[in-house]
Amino acid sequence: MNFYGKKKQHSLDRIQNIGIILYRKEVLFKMNEIIYKELSQRVKKLRKQKGISQQELAKLLEVSRPTVSQIESGERKISTDELVKLAEIFNISVEGLLDFKKEPKVILEESKKRKSLKDQIRINVPQKNLEKFREVLLYILNKIGSKPNIGETVIYKLLYFIDFDFYEKYEEQLIGATYLKNNYGPTPVEFIEIANKMIEDKEIEKIKSEYFTYPQVKYLPLRRPDLSKLKANEVEVIDQVLGKLSDMNAIQISEYSHNDVPWLVSENKEPIEYESVFYRKSPYSVREYSSEDI
Repeated sequence: MNFYGKKKQHSLDRIQNIGIILYRKEVLFKMNEIIYKELSQRVKKLRKQKGISQQELAKLLEVSRPTVSQIESGERKISTDELVKLAEIFNISVEGLLDFKKEPKVILEESKKRKSLKDQIRINVPQKNLEKFREVLLYILNKIGSKPNIGETVIYKLLYFIDFDFYEKYEEQLIGATYLKNNYGPTPVEFIEIANKMIEDKEIEKIKSEYFTYPQVKYLPLRRPDLSKLKANEVEVIDQVLGKLSDMNAIQISEYSHNDVPWLVSENKEPIEYESVFYRKSPYSVREYSSEDI
């Protein structure tokens, strides 16, 4: 091969190598896109299951709310420092945050001792929220628990409206429980574990009864609520919800919850987003909006 032939072959080889490099970069880019997309979905799911808003996560992460929105939509990459912070916020390891095959599980945070869970991600209910949940439930049971229509299903819906009404009115969490969209209305994920712990601690008792021939699970209080754990505006919202809805039976309150915007816009079996409460209409909305809010 003469000089010009070798030079031409060298140029062709160089072009081919550049093509391979560009192809590899494209593959890596697509892989990164997939990873960031899955990670963004993971962050959104964990945030919802922890029961915090984008604004609250933004404060914990020390970024703006639009930044959190961009992270959850996959429009913005997450830095290493932010990844570590997210892991701390959700109380999981960085490896757990990046392991997309593992499903989250709610754990009650009551002491420094924690059980290790294999193949699961832990999302703790903070101690302050656990205490609030206990006192709100005891307040409800002491006030209306003896009424024949107040069974487990009705309590689920009352807790939902208390949480979402308070969030709409004050843009703050009261209990901050995670509610799933089910066929019979919103269901608080944490309820069974917290109720079982309260039964164990002899704060409530669980009894099985009937309501017009239908099986019913009731909870009765064994102590008074600690009102020092509840703020005046929290008690006010609780009383408003109980005054409005506590005479409904399970079927009535379930059907009523099905027309609330947060339930309507959520996917079946998925967490109900607190932020959607600001799109409510009458008779569900509990806030008077100014022109600045709209």
